[in-house]
Amino acid sequence: MTPFDRVWKVKEMSDSVLLWSVVAVLLFWTMGAYNRLVRLRSRGIVAYTSLEGLFKQYLLLVKTHCPEQPADPALQAAAIQGNEDFYAAWTALAAAADQFNASLRVAHSQPLNGPTTSALRTAHETLCLSWSRLRGLASNPVGSALPDGWPAQWDQIGVQAEMARTDFNKAVANYNQAIGQFPTFILARGFGFRPAQPI
Repeated sequence: MTPFDRVWKVKEMSDSVLLWSVVAVLLFWTMGAYNRLVRLRSRGIVAYTSLEGLFKQYLLLVKTHCPEQPADPALQAAAIQGNEDFYAAWTALAAAADQFNASLRVAHSQPLNGPTTSALRTAHETLCLSWSRLRGLASNPVGSALPDGWPAQWDQIGVQAEMARTDFNKAVANYNQAIGQFPTFILARGFGFRPAQPI
């Protein structure tokens, strides 16, 4: 073997070692980046689960206190007293709760799906607006009274839900930031990681 052949063989070996080193680095980076995305997505799902539990407490309150039928005595009393606005507010809250419940059912299986959580956010805002209207009418001296303890219960759930919503939105922000970084976004697209929406 000539000196030239020896040099060429050494060069081939070093090129091969370099190539396999690059492949190994890429493989380890891919595994690490993928596992990080999975962890961030899991944190978002866990945060949503906590939030969902609190959101369901709103529905329980409405189901417990809100008249379901127009023939309900509370609604009849409001109508007899000439308080049609109060009657309308009751029925609007019940309708908003139904819509919110439907949005929760869809979001349960897709908590990080952008359009799904966007619809849930809208349904939550509608529920809160309906509640605020009913509560405002009830605080009017000529309005009808709400069941005892209901406003305090709603406020307590609201404080807890807001904290859980903040945690969920932070998890979503971290997840979105990770899948938007270069070169991770290439991997994210390949494995089906999609941006989530805050609530």
